[in-house]
Amino acid sequence: MEEKKIKRIGVLTSGGDAPGMNAAVRAVVRTAISTGIECVGIRRGWQGLINSDFRKMDSDSVNHILSRGGTILYTARSDDFMTPEGRDRAVTTCKMLGIDGIIAIGGDGTFRGALELSRLGVPVVGIPATIDNDVGCTHYTIGFDSACNTAIECIDKLRDTMQSHERCSVVEVMGRNAGYLALYVGIAVGATAVLVPERELDFQRDVIERIQDARLAGSTHFMIVVAEGVGRGFAIGKQIQEAIGMEPRVTVLGHIQRGGSPTARDRETATRMGYFAVKAMANGHSNSIIATQHGDIVDIPIEEALQMKKHLQMERYDVLEAVGNLKH
Repeated sequence: MEEKKIKRIGVLTSGGDAPGMNAAVRAVVRTAISTGIECVGIRRGWQGLINSDFRKMDSDSVNHILSRGGTILYTARSDDFMTPEGRDRAVTTCKMLGIDGIIAIGGDGTFRGALELSRLGVPVVGIPATIDNDVGCTHYTIGFDSACNTAIECIDKLRDTMQSHERCSVVEVMGRNAGYLALYVGIAVGATAVLVPERELDFQRDVIERIQDARLAGSTHFMIVVAEGVGRGFAIGKQIQEAIGMEPRVTVLGHIQRGGSPTARDRETATRMGYFAVKAMANGHSNSIIATQHGDIVDIPIEEALQMKKHLQMERYDVLEAVGNLKH
């Protein structure tokens, strides 16, 4: 049976925003136009598809967005899309607008929604974008590098005041249930200790003894980086105070990590992924997720991709403990 020619696609961003989403949208729109495919921007993610919230996209509509954080298409989480009735309404919108396929930019939740839509006959291609870097099928997700750099900049500034007052600082970073962000940042800032959910926490070994060893080596200030998947930074700070009588200053970086202009890596990766997403759909490789594997861009069938697992490289933790300068 002859493959249906793709004439018009929709593009949306869903779930948590990530720096580089706009670069991906720009690449999708301009690649589609250069391929002879019309493009419709779906605003507010899957909820926008249900509500027929859209804008016609052309080359001018994505001018000057490459360096912008956030997403010009907005994003939202949709409880309605989790229901059969909501997904049926989304399919109706696709039919009404003559959309032959959807390119969905987001994380695991976005892709599970895309899988459900594909089962109703709408071709989909996913582009992984989340600062958590926790999508199993890809080595890298758009936004991770930018979030790391934001966290590093904040922690470097915290260290200036921490050194001045000879204090302990506990910094809670994002990452959902994964420790990629925390461990990467912890190595980059020379943290005294990093707590990640992938490593069972022994508080005495992983925190108290690290602080004590650093103090014996002559350090008078200490940096503890905590992934949100481990627990709240304030709880860790309280435990430290109870154990050794030191009152840490706790900082929760929060959503500041999602904002700001994307780094060169995220702009370039997002642009390549957006390009390959359109080409995959145009060539009949829909119902897939675009991923990075050993530096290459590949497309993986969506059902297979969602079953794949990614494990934190624990040798990074070994590096942290082996080469960390106890005097910073």
